[in-house]
Amino acid sequence: MLPRFLGRSRGCAGRYGDRVRAISPQRLRDGLTERVAGLAEQRDWTRVAVDGAAATAPDELAADLVAPLRARGHAVLHVRTADFLRPASLRLEFGRTNPDSFYEGWVDEAGLRREVLDPTGSGGTGRVLPSLWDAAIDRATRAPYQTLPPGSVVLVSGAFLLGSGLPFELTVHLRASAAALARRTPPEQGWTLPAYARYDEEVAPDTFADVVVSLNDPRHPAIVA
Repeated sequence: MLPRFLGRSRGCAGRYGDRVRAISPQRLRDGLTERVAGLAEQRDWTRVAVDGAAATAPDELAADLVAPLRARGHAVLHVRTADFLRPASLRLEFGRTNPDSFYEGWVDEAGLRREVLDPTGSGGTGRVLPSLWDAAIDRATRAPYQTLPPGSVVLVSGAFLLGSGLPFELTVHLRASAAALARRTPPEQGWTLPAYARYDEEVAPDTFADVVVSLNDPRHPAIVA
């Protein structure tokens, strides 16, 4: 895994004096669709990160963007980091509930870059692998490669996507307070909370993501300026 840079120097003055604009879930989806579609009209492939702790449901938001983007005429591939985990022998080397391992070494970022992000970058081929590893059975998914046509959108969703140099044209960070995450994280997943706190402290994704969405209450999201 590449070292994560300390992102707090970028825009940190606004981190503790945020201007927050309430928005409905539908308007959030519509606004993101509009922004992504605008980028996709200018590029062969547009790579979008939907970054957030599990309790903020980044996979669900990314999935909700697929149909409206396709309705706008763009081919869309939704990739979950859960399908790009490292083998259990590496991922769980220090135990199944180690927050530092969860933060630093669960996602196969090299595989994600090699199979998805680099092929859809400038000069790429568009030939991508939608999934790499099935963590439930701890073996390769054997998914077939897909070739994405020009104008396609790649939505990558999951936690800890920002700060380590993964290339995206648009980054969306879903943030929630520590208290909100604690309330909405199942007890059996409580061991992950220190990892999210460390990510927030070391990377501070809300200071440099292109779009920051506050989800303390998922029924009432807000755009953070």
